[in-house]
Amino acid sequence: MSTILIGYRGCGKTTIGKRLADRLWQKFVDTDDLVTKVTGKTISQIFDEHGEARFRELEAEAVKKAMTIEEHVIALGGGAVMDTNSREMLRNSKHKRLYLRCEPEELLKRIQNDPHSATNRPNLTDLAGGIDEIRQILADREPLYRQVMTAELDVTSLTPEEAVLRLARMC
Repeated sequence: MSTILIGYRGCGKTTIGKRLADRLWQKFVDTDDLVTKVTGKTISQIFDEHGEARFRELEAEAVKKAMTIEEHVIALGGGAVMDTNSREMLRNSKHKRLYLRCEPEELLKRIQNDPHSATNRPNLTDLAGGIDEIRQILADREPLYRQVMTAELDVTSLTPEEAVLRLARMC
């Protein structure tokens, strides 16, 4: 059985996921990395050159592939839950699905402090990636995260190490 981390960009899926994988003596995989390896392009490049719809198709393929992986910690892209088939696969999987919840203000801080964010993460609305965009996207996605999760952890005020300790107990 694998552990799948879900949540909005900036909540720590990759940072926490890598550390959790080490703690559990498992490998780590990120579906965003699967997409970029297949295409040879960053997510921003895919959005710019082929549009969000094409990226979401590639993301759904990556989720499908990830669902077959055993004994890994898997970080899903923040929007992976938007795809109906991906949600169904997640709900029907035997994997643990942990939602890393984080308050919008903290998400914005984390995204702004990530030096790779501007290069790798496109804006998702015409709100230019600010707090209003985060709130709007979270309003759409949070119910979907909760539909597919098996447990939730509020990581707003946790360090990655604290989050790993709590998540390891859930695994």
